[in-house]
Amino acid sequence: MSATAGQAADGVRSLADRFGVEPDMVVMEMGYDEDVDHDLRDALIDRCGELVDEDTDEVVDAVLLWYRDGDGDLVDLLVDALTPLADNGVVWLLTPKAGRDGHVEPSDISESAPTAGLAQTTTLSAGKDWGAARLVAPKAARSKR
Repeated sequence: MSATAGQAADGVRSLADRFGVEPDMVVMEMGYDEDVDHDLRDALIDRCGELVDEDTDEVVDAVLLWYRDGDGDLVDLLVDALTPLADNGVVWLLTPKAGRDGHVEPSDISESAPTAGLAQTTTLSAGKDWGAARLVAPKAARSKR
């Protein structure tokens, strides 16, 4: 079995692979602050080129939403993330892991996502201090967009 371009020689998937980011994808970032995982950002930038900010007029393939407890209403931020998102796009909700400042309870995510019109499909570790939840519009909703 041969490794793809995004995989290390030992077969371990890179962060960009785990996030499904491909070259030339448009990835929007929301909620950036000094505490974000810079290794993750660098890996994604290396793969797609640059991250656009939330003021972009482009249709985006993915949204990275850095969210900490106290950053505002999660439902509102998720709805804002959907505005520029392509029909088959994905929102990656990045939250501090348990025990870190700004940790968000998983129940808050599981309650907020459906209210915003999203379904959680998977979670993964996005670095030493951050976890990620993959959120997508349910298939029925995507077909109506």
